[in-house]
Amino acid sequence: MTKSLQTLKDSMVVVSNTTPIISLSSVGQIQLLNALFHEIYIPDAVYLELKAKKGFGYKEVDFDFFKRVSVEGNIYKSFLLNQLDLGETETILLAKELNSDLVLIDENIAYRIAKNSELKPFRTLSILLLAKEKGLITKCQPIVEEMILKGRWYSERVYKLFLEKAGEI
Repeated sequence: MTKSLQTLKDSMVVVSNTTPIISLSSVGQIQLLNALFHEIYIPDAVYLELKAKKGFGYKEVDFDFFKRVSVEGNIYKSFLLNQLDLGETETILLAKELNSDLVLIDENIAYRIAKNSELKPFRTLSILLLAKEKGLITKCQPIVEEMILKGRWYSERVYKLFLEKAGEI
């Protein structure tokens, strides 16, 4: 039986790249990940990327619900590194190794590679939509606007489509 987002959060395997952690940390919403998914697996490269400087996500990545895991296999690593950074590469490899239900990843190329690798990529905006559906937040727009103020960029088209999907315009 295929797992879906309706599955109990305790049984989901979710792997995250750096950007969703930074984005949610920047607006004080990192606990949404814990509330929605219970545990979030991160590869070593993501952990080290977040610890490289004291910015958003630096402290949060040490919260108990983040589980740091080393990637076992490196068979496709050099191939992926031709198009992705190390964090994105290890995120996709770890998601494959763990047979994850979701991979939290925002960057377009990494998202497409994850999808083509038969993973289920999930972006930060999708996390906010799910949080709204589950009643964890009442509105997405103020959170996204704050993320933008903190340095996150979305095209006007993506922003408007997202707000329509969220029922907020």
